[in-house]
Amino acid sequence: MTDVPSLTARQAFDALLEGNHRFVTGDPHHPNQDAARRAKIAPAQHPFAVLFGCSDSRLAAEIIFDQGLGDLFVVRTAGHVAGSEVLGSIEYGLNVLDCPLVVVLGHDACGAVAAARSALDGGVGATGYVRDVIERVTPSVLAARAAGLSEEDDIIAEHIRHTVDLLLERSRVLADQVAAGRAAIVGLSYRLADGSARLVASHGLDEVLDPAS
Repeated sequence: MTDVPSLTARQAFDALLEGNHRFVTGDPHHPNQDAARRAKIAPAQHPFAVLFGCSDSRLAAEIIFDQGLGDLFVVRTAGHVAGSEVLGSIEYGLNVLDCPLVVVLGHDACGAVAAARSALDGGVGATGYVRDVIERVTPSVLAARAAGLSEEDDIIAEHIRHTVDLLLERSRVLADQVAAGRAAIVGLSYRLADGSARLVASHGLDEVLDPAS
């Protein structure tokens, strides 16, 4: 990612897709990861996107999208469940850091979604605060089932869309910025085996091509 004073939401989205393509094809540039970059951004950060993703260890955003230090403002929770701290972090990225794009990043074989499905099917419930994570994922699984969806990829996509809608519903800051055309939010589904990120939800962007097509 080259240094640009400010990007539009579409430019930020395109930069992520280009980085993901480099990652998938085995040609990563590893930008902005040297000592000069470290020194340059030490006084202040100016990321071009907020990345809200699952905490899964295989979902390292800067690697997946071939970005470097200071490029992404990353927030991660198991199953990308969104509590008040997450909303506050995302709003910080929008209001204080002026990021034009919010990305919700989910993935196949998500343990939180699998646990929610198991709990609904009468499986062994989780203990401790893991139960809270599962309870926050459960509405997405129920919505998927109500829509007649049973394949894993479809349920994962529904959970990502549900998270996008939830952020817009609960964060007035995000909703107002999207409505005013100052920001956009997208949902991407990552495939662990091939490394590609597929678009499943979008608010505030012009019509874009599905990266998987």
